[in-house]
Amino acid sequence: MNKKNKPSIVEASIVLGIVIMSIAFGVIGLKVSPNIAILFSIALVMVYAGIKKISFDQLHEGIVNGIKPGIIPIFIFILVGALIAVWIQAGIIPTLMVKGFQVISIKWFVPSVFIVCAIVGSAVGSAFTVMSTIGIAFFGIGTTLGIHPPLIVGAIASGAIFGDKMSPLSESTNLAAAIAEVDLFKHIKHMSWSTIPAFTVSLILFSIFGITNQSAPLLEIQEVIQVLESNYTITNWAFIPILLMFACAWRKIPAILTILINIGVAILFIFFQNPSVKITEIASSIESGFVSITGNQQIDALLSRGGIESMMPTVSLIILTLSLGGLLMETELIGTVMTSLSKKIHTVSGVVIATLLTSIGVNIFIGEQFLSVILPGNAFKEIYKEKNLDLSVLSRTLEDGGTVINYLIPWGIAGSFVAGTFGVPTLTYLPFVFFSLLSPIFSILSALTGFGIKMATPKVEETFG
Repeated sequence: MNKKNKPSIVEASIVLGIVIMSIAFGVIGLKVSPNIAILFSIALVMVYAGIKKISFDQLHEGIVNGIKPGIIPIFIFILVGALIAVWIQAGIIPTLMVKGFQVISIKWFVPSVFIVCAIVGSAVGSAFTVMSTIGIAFFGIGTTLGIHPPLIVGAIASGAIFGDKMSPLSESTNLAAAIAEVDLFKHIKHMSWSTIPAFTVSLILFSIFGITNQSAPLLEIQEVIQVLESNYTITNWAFIPILLMFACAWRKIPAILTILINIGVAILFIFFQNPSVKITEIASSIESGFVSITGNQQIDALLSRGGIESMMPTVSLIILTLSLGGLLMETELIGTVMTSLSKKIHTVSGVVIATLLTSIGVNIFIGEQFLSVILPGNAFKEIYKEKNLDLSVLSRTLEDGGTVINYLIPWGIAGSFVAGTFGVPTLTYLPFVFFSLLSPIFSILSALTGFGIKMATPKVEETFG
């Protein structure tokens, strides 16, 4: 873009403000679909681009470049929809539910879910995998127990996000370390300054809220177990795909291949349990989702889910959101604000807080988790060096404002995934994702108090005698 078309800081701030207000008013005020709000914002940005005489070829290029980072996540979401369907049909998720009823304490169900999802997430390094597998089972158990569904989703998501954030196998964790040029394990260690307090307070809150919301009688639980055992194959063999998922994670097999392998194994389970099953029945589940017919309305509502089609609303939202992000980048609206902001910061606490708020802002405007790490990381890296701040402070801040916040954005890739997976709107479960809400708060407290703010170690020059 030539200098004539480049927006001023005031102009960029006004346009971005209008965009975010229009989205917020549409989603929160008018309660329209985020798809409609984002589409309207795209139209607004295109009108602005027309006024600035930016060619449609440039806008098309911006849209294409914006969508590119989301192609792999979109493909993964489609595969996750298929995985959920075959895992239910193969009895894997029903088995997890039955075993969960038998093992997990009803009184401490919510904090238990949070801890288990955190442990599994740390092992596999993928919040999406945790939520779409054991998360579905925990959601089924929790709703049967009469626990508030958004609270269950909050516990599942919080645990999965913590695990994803602290796992050396996580793509987002590796990305933050790479962008900040920090050793991976040094990055993970330094995240403890904000992550451990956020985890601890979250556990306390889930314990308090969980106790006040549990109410299911033992007789009802036994009835659910009986219905599941009568209609699905409940067997310890069902844990093989779960162990396989762990093995794939530790072997660092890519997510797409891991999910495809698990879909294949689940299909073999289905044929083994019912050799007469038709291929078209399995294909129908993969395409349209599994349909549970047990006669129990509660269980049928819980287990009639999955399928490629179930992910299409999420896919459409991601495409629109990334298109908007691409347009905002191509018109240099975001770049102008970020550059101006980075030049006006003079204190150490200001640098950290500005990085945090910028990462959150990118999440809101673009809705893409990786870009919320990449863009602020590149914009602020030199400032951290100038302030003699250790770059592990930057990598931690990028995670606290970037990685974890995407799950709270209705039009964000992660937020739309959670809403689509559990059928609970993002703004409904948002107040209960305590870990994501607390991480930036503790990051700000760290910046203001100086705790956890590490200064760079001066390089010792070699001398030769």
